[in-house]
Amino acid sequence: MPTILTITDLAVALGARTLFTGLDLTLADGDVTAVVGPNGSGKSSLMRTIVGELVPELGSVRLAPTAATIAWLPQVLPDPEESLLDYARRRTGVAAADGELEAAAEALSSGMPLSEDRYAAALERWLALGAADLDQRLPEVAARIGLDVDPTRPLGSLSGGQAARASLVTVLLSQYDVLLLDEPTNNLDARGLELMAEFVRSHAGPVLIASHDRAFLDAVATNVLELDLHQQQVRHYKGGWSEFVAQRELVRAQAWEAYEGYAEARDSLAAQARQRQEWAVKGRSGPKATKEPDKYIREKHRARADRQGAKAARIVRAVDRLATVEQPRKEWQLRYAIAEGRPSADIVATLADGVIERGGFRLGPVNLTVARGDRIAVAGDNGSGKTTLLAALLGRLPLTSGRQSLGTRVEVGVLDQRRRLLDADESLLDVVRRALGPSG
Repeated sequence: MPTILTITDLAVALGARTLFTGLDLTLADGDVTAVVGPNGSGKSSLMRTIVGELVPELGSVRLAPTAATIAWLPQVLPDPEESLLDYARRRTGVAAADGELEAAAEALSSGMPLSEDRYAAALERWLALGAADLDQRLPEVAARIGLDVDPTRPLGSLSGGQAARASLVTVLLSQYDVLLLDEPTNNLDARGLELMAEFVRSHAGPVLIASHDRAFLDAVATNVLELDLHQQQVRHYKGGWSEFVAQRELVRAQAWEAYEGYAEARDSLAAQARQRQEWAVKGRSGPKATKEPDKYIREKHRARADRQGAKAARIVRAVDRLATVEQPRKEWQLRYAIAEGRPSADIVATLADGVIERGGFRLGPVNLTVARGDRIAVAGDNGSGKTTLLAALLGRLPLTSGRQSLGTRVEVGVLDQRRRLLDADESLLDVVRRALGPSG
């Protein structure tokens, strides 16, 4: 039976801020819809509303058949104490399905009313989510993406690259009917991106994706849903990212053309009204209307002035009757510059025959010199040691052998993938103050 997700006239708000209104969307088997928009436009909130975590202001969400399974899989860091196996069971819905099946079995053995129907539904869901063979599929999928770790090992002991692969494993193991993927490509290497794209394209049911990865969206999306927070509008486009950009530019060009046509007509009519009003005033107060001794001629000029005033009034009413076209919003562009500190030494950092060992992982010997002004990209598979190399280069990870040094007057700024600088209990201002220190 086909799976259909239907969203009708949905309006979602966070506190006093409305994110979007009037959102209509139908997703059927084979549909891969990308939700795009700036941060804060409501992409994750839409997904949370679909799965019932948020209550909408208006509208409805319906899933058919009612027994179909759906999941929102956000790109969040797992509990460091959680094992890969437990993480996979939780993210795939198997852990919850296990609990419901056990509860249904107890109810059945106790002879509770309707317990047979409950047990049948719980068993059907348990099987649909792939619970029966998850323990066998987990090591196979992990090996497929190069994650060679003990499934019972705490995730907190994994490297950043391994943690990214662990998250990918849970998605690849998922057997939900409807998938809501929130930033699924974050921190994935090239192979991981390929596997994620293959998984999405091969998924039989509807898929909704929130992502800023343009190449990924080009590879998988069949439709694009744009959330425009500033104009409170929701727009639908056919095709992937490239088609969306082309269609959006066309829509924007048409919007500006319509606005410019409206503005030109409005300004032209307003100018005509002003001119005729000036003629009317001049006609009433001019010498021919006030100083002309012939009463007939004076009245003639006043009548002509009144006609000009009447024409001006008609033109003003014509301006009011023009269908108003709002000026399209000019796109906001991020512009920033990283402030320069005191000039450092020419040699910023060095590793000489550096070797790093962490558990069974070994990197090196590495010889690397970073000079002032260098821009260096460190590329490699997840788990290959990129983060380890940077930590060793900065002296934040001890070397097994070799030498590390930083140049004089070198000030280091680090933005790590785990976002350790950010504390969920702190305000943005507090985070900035702490990062800048007393000198800030």
